[in-house]
Amino acid sequence: MPSIAASSVKMPTRALLGYGACALAGCLWGTGFFFGKIALAEMSVGHMVLYRFLFACPPLLFLLKWPGFSRRDWSLLLVASFLGIPVQYLLQFWGLSLTTVSHAALMVGTMPVILAVGASIFTHERLDWTGWLALAGSTAGVSMIVLGGGHRAASGRGPSLAGDLLIVVSLMIALAWVLLNKHLMQGHSPMAVTAYGLLSGTAMLAVWVVFRDGLPPVHGISVKAWLALAASGLLCNATAMLLWNIGIHRVPASRAGVFLNIEPALGSILGVKLLGERLGPLAWVGGGLILAAAIALTSGGKGVEEVVVE
Repeated sequence: MPSIAASSVKMPTRALLGYGACALAGCLWGTGFFFGKIALAEMSVGHMVLYRFLFACPPLLFLLKWPGFSRRDWSLLLVASFLGIPVQYLLQFWGLSLTTVSHAALMVGTMPVILAVGASIFTHERLDWTGWLALAGSTAGVSMIVLGGGHRAASGRGPSLAGDLLIVVSLMIALAWVLLNKHLMQGHSPMAVTAYGLLSGTAMLAVWVVFRDGLPPVHGISVKAWLALAASGLLCNATAMLLWNIGIHRVPASRAGVFLNIEPALGSILGVKLLGERLGPLAWVGGGLILAAAIALTSGGKGVEEVVVE
């Protein structure tokens, strides 16, 4: 008869490397909306996202080895790639085009809670009362940010309800990408899953964007925008995805989620300090609730308990 027992850390060095990789990935993702907003000033959402991934792919070509995926593994990889790249990123940056960097970044603070709830439903992890309180606090925080961004400024540059909600929807889709990748990495290396997932997802993205918006522009793009695209592709996509997959290969996904808090903190700071954006009182309070909920859930060691069937 199967018994359920709480898992214990058996390899501290392995866990340390995993958490370090997730922390660095969070730092890199924290700059993504900032770079994206710069490029969006000169091109459409679809073309901007496509250029990001076109910059991200070339370095991975040097790392490719035949992964030995089964037919089922290929199916899971293609589903994860479809959800994680064209669907998630197009929705996320469509939302960014309608709201501010600081608001978008704060909405990303819901991801650790979304990840923990998803892990409790789809994997051998469960939420206790601390986790449910964190979920309630995070939901309240999202509501405050959304209420604070319900109306755009006359310039059209302020936060918006539609933009904020699109960010949250994209994060729910990202949950499927994370869990599917974690499942694939039970039998394959993070490098193989990242490289083949990113390349196949970029191919799907290219087909959709070219069909819908035409070929991406080449002329008339400033050096500033090209640098932003290159930085976001190489750092925020290729490097961050690889680091994140290396991290969750070594530690529970719900625990790794605490390092996603770096993204909203850094992203909102960049938006306020470098782009001159402003956060209203409700957004500050809501952002604080989201971050507090995520930290309580993932760093305390009690919000989510991973279980192993023996």
